Amino acid sequence: MSYRTILVQVDTSRRCPARLEVAVGLARRYEAHLIGLSVFSTFEPRGYVAVEIGASVLEIQRRMAAEHLAHCEDIFNRAMAAAGMTNIEWRSASADPVGATVLNARYADLLVLGQDDPSDPAALDSGFAQQVVLAAGRPVLVVPYAVSIESVGRRVLVAWNASAEATRALTDAIPLLRDADEVHLVSFNPKAMEHGDVPGADIGLYLARHRVRVSVKIDRAAGIDVGNELLSRAADLGVDLIVMGAYGHTRLREMVLGGATRTLLESMTVPVFLSH
Repeated sequence: MSYRTILVQVDTSRRCPARLEVAVGLARRYEAHLIGLSVFSTFEPRGYVAVEIGASVLEIQRRMAAEHLAHCEDIFNRAMAAAGMTNIEWRSASADPVGATVLNARYADLLVLGQDDPSDPAALDSGFAQQVVLAAGRPVLVVPYAVSIESVGRRVLVAWNASAEATRALTDAIPLLRDADEVHLVSFNPKAMEHGDVPGADIGLYLARHRVRVSVKIDRAAGIDVGNELLSRAADLGVDLIVMGAYGHTRLREMVLGGATRTLLESMTVPVFLSH
C-alpha cells in the first residue's frame, strides 16, 4: 500500500502555503499525483426565493465564486511551479465545501486539510475538518495553523485503544510508519478483554511484520483526558505526527462532553493523521 493520489485543500487562508508545502513533501515522498481542490460555498435558492432575491444578486454571487476559485487556482499553480511539481491536477467547485470535498476524497488515498482557525476570516467555517473526517472514508492529515511545520512523519506517536477507528487509522498510516525514524505507540488504561492477553503485544507484532520499528508503551491516563495526555507525550517525545482513530464515541458525545478527537483538533501542536 502507498499513497498514489493525495488531495489538498486550497484556500486563501494564512496557513494555506504551509499546507501546500506539506502536501508537496508527501507527494514527492510517495511519487503521488497531487490534486488541489478549492470549494466556494454558494446559496442556490429555489422557486419563489430566487425570484425574490433577483438575478443581479445571484450573478454577483456567481462572479464572487469564480474570482475566488481563480485566485485559489493561481495560489496552487504558483506553489507547484515553485516546487517544480508536474504530476498535479486542479479541481474546483461552487458547492457545499464538505460535500464537494468528500466527493473528491473518494478518489484519493489521503487528504491534507487545515485545522480550523477561528482567527482567520479566510478559513472555512468551524467544523469543516471534523465533518470531512467523519464522512470521507479516507485518512485525513490535519495541519495545525499555530505552528511551523519542519517535517511530517519522521517521529510518530500512535494512539492505540484497539477500537475499529484506531485500527483503521493505524493501517492507513502504515506507509508513513514504515518510513519513520521513530514510531512510539502508546495505549492508555488498556483492558485485556479489548487488547488481548498482553495489551500492546499483538499490535507491536502486527507492526513489526509490516517492517515498522515501533516502541510500545502501556500507560495510565488520569481520568478520561486522553487528548491532553497525547499532546503531553507528543511534546516529551518531540514527535512531528500523531496517528489516531477519530471519534471512537459518537461525535455528539465528543462535542458535548469532550473527547480525545475534539482535544486534538482544537489544540494540536503537530499534524494529526485521522481515520474514522
